[in-house]
This record gives sequence, C-alpha cells and structure tokens, in this order.
Amino acid sequence: MKALLLLATVSVAVAANIGPSTGKVVCYYDSKSYVRESQARMLPSDLEPALSFCTHLVYGYAGIHPETNKMVPLNENLDIDRGHANYRTITNFKTKYPNLKVLLSVGGDADVEDPQKYNLLLESPQARTALVNSGVLLAEQHGFDGIDLAWQFPKIKPKKIRSSLGSFWHSIKKTFGTTPVDDKEAEHREGFTALVRELKAALNLKPNMQLAITVLPNVNASIYMDVPAIINLVDYVNIEAFDQQTPERNPKEGDYASPIYKPQSRNDLLNVDAATSYWVQAGAPGNKIVLGVSTFGRTWKLNADSEPSGVPPIQADGPGEAGPYTKTEGILSYPEVCGKLLNPNHQKGMRPHLRKVTDPSKRFGTYAFRLPDDSGEGGLWISYEDPETAGQKATYVKSKNLGGVSIVDLSMDDFRGLCTGDKYPILRATKYHI
Repeated sequence: MKALLLLATVSVAVAANIGPSTGKVVCYYDSKSYVRESQARMLPSDLEPALSFCTHLVYGYAGIHPETNKMVPLNENLDIDRGHANYRTITNFKTKYPNLKVLLSVGGDADVEDPQKYNLLLESPQARTALVNSGVLLAEQHGFDGIDLAWQFPKIKPKKIRSSLGSFWHSIKKTFGTTPVDDKEAEHREGFTALVRELKAALNLKPNMQLAITVLPNVNASIYMDVPAIINLVDYVNIEAFDQQTPERNPKEGDYASPIYKPQSRNDLLNVDAATSYWVQAGAPGNKIVLGVSTFGRTWKLNADSEPSGVPPIQADGPGEAGPYTKTEGILSYPEVCGKLLNPNHQKGMRPHLRKVTDPSKRFGTYAFRLPDDSGEGGLWISYEDPETAGQKATYVKSKNLGGVSIVDLSMDDFRGLCTGDKYPILRATKYHI
C-alpha cells in the first residue's frame, strides 16, 4: 500500500512538473547599479537573496583599452582590489554557494569609449593575443570562473517590414536591411571565430574555466558568428532576444520589445523564436542555448495622434520620461513599471495609473498605456516583462529543450520587494518554470 501511495505521489509530481530544475539560470549583475542613487542602488549584499536561484552569475562589465587592446575594468575604483574590490566581493560568494559559477563579461554595450575598437581588434592577431592574455589574467587574479564575450558588434538598422518575406532564412541578411552596417563583415566574422578559438585555448590551460558568448540585442548573428566553428568551443550562448523595438531605434512607433513569436505584419526575424531557431538550425545543440529575459520596460510618449485603443504598433513621440530610479529616458525598471500600475490606496477621484493589457495567447507580451489628456499628464506606452511573461519565456525554453534562461539584469528586477513584498519576482518566475 505504501509503495502504491509513493508511486502515485511520484506520478502526480511528474505530471505537475514538480522537481529540481535542470536548466541554467544565468544571472547578470550590472555593476553600474552600485553607483545609482536611492532605491536603485544595488550593493553586493543585495544580491544574496537571488543567488540560491542562479546557476551562474555574470559580472558586467569589463572593457577593452583602445590603445593596448587589453581587457580592463571599466571602473577601477569600484572593481579591483586597490579600490572597493567589487570583483573580489562578488567572486567570494562562491564560498557560500559552491556550485555557483561566476564569469566576467566584456563589452555588453557598456564600453562606450571608442566602440569601433571591437571590430578593429578582430582584424589583428596581435590585438587578439593582448586581449586573450589580459582577460585570462584578470579573471584568474580575481577568482572568476571564466569569461563571457558580450561582443559589441555593429547593430542592424531599424526597418519596418509589413509583408511576407518568402523563405525564412534565404533572405535573412536582406531582412535586416540592404545597407550594410559593416564593410568588413567577412573579416570580422573570421576574426571573432579566431578570438573564440584562441580564448578557449588559453582558458583550457586553467582548471575549470568556462567560456560563454552573449549575443547582444539587434546584432545579426548570421553575419558575425560562424555557429559550426564556435559552438563546440563555448559552454553556452546567451541570446538577448529583447529590445527588438526601442524608443531610440523606433521613436515614432511603440511596439512589443521582446515577443516570443512574430506579431502580425511584423519583421519575421525580430522575435525570440526566430533568434533561437537560427542557432538550432545552424547546428547548435539546444542545451547550449540560453534565452535572455529582460527585467525592464521600454517606454514611448503618446500624443493626441496616438490610437486610443493602445494596441501596438502605436504612433508615438519619442522615449518616455525617465523614472525615479533609473533616471534614463525610454527605460523603466520593473519596480518603476509596477509602481505606475498601482493605485496604492484605491482612492476615489484619483486619476488612474497605467492600464495593463495582458496577452492571453502568451505569444507577444504585456504592455501598459495611458493616453494624454487635459490634466497635463502626458501619455505613455510601455512594453515590459513581468513575472507572468518571464515565466512564459521559461516555459518556451523548456518546451524547446533549450539550455536555460538568463536574467538581464538583477538590478532592474524588484530586488527590494517594492511591488508585492517578494524580492526578485522575475528571477523567481523563470526559475520556477524552467
């Protein structure tokens, strides 16, 4: 009888997908959050509630010195031992979480000084050697378990596509526009393959050092990344298939920033499924693919000409105003978004906050909006990730047998529990569904 009860319990657990997660949960920590103000400031101690959910912690970001081509900290006063020793503080978390892998990421669109240096470096074997040697040394000296190449390739140019494109992959490059953003695409593709190969060889000389690649938003992987040549050299590839539409790139039209599938009459390739399918069809094992989940919203101003229904794509007038924490136009952290959705005391006569619109199809995402009116408060439209949609992305990853999810980044999640009292709700939602 006991055996039958045990078998029934196991069967129910399997049916309900209860059990330990086998997928990676790669948590990005953007160190610039250390110097933000007020509630947005994230100290290393604020990471602690997240770490039991993370298999990997990626420290962002290191950069490249434009003259020496060496990998260097972007904030020496914060990062290295003669300053606040943040590198060391973060890698020391492995003492309490021994299964946690901590990687150092280079690039990540955070290295803004002379950004063309990333392509120039790929053209020179000597420059690649300088980066490899300095990067391995920097990682080893501060206790990192490897390096993440979040390489700053040129971005595709925004382009509206409202009709069928025919063959999905035959015209992949044309889909991103006929005007090349890089006159040396083939050379830079070969140079990146060489860099991955050379960095892997150097890391192999050290015990248990890992190599990862992050594909940044709006980078055309089909141009720059030779999947068959590099996939066996890396531990995983993180695909940041968000920011497909942003107010900087598309100031006159608000739209879904990270749909799982293609919304009607949109670009066939600007969605999660297309980005991950490319890597699988190019020969990457699914278990090496990690899907990036953003923890922020992209915001647009609405004006009197914006459609009152709020349905995207919607006419807009540039980026939305900066939030109280992130203080950057066009972007709001998740706690900033949820604060605009709430009417804390349900006061009568109080002007409604943003109207939230969910997606029953679980294909495109959540958005919220407020139309402009005579009160003087401007209109706003936001495409954002919340725990529900983050969980849907994790479910997609599981259904496709991919390797896991990444949270980009922890400092934009509700790490203080301001929305509902639960800290890191987006991280938790992905972990529970993976």
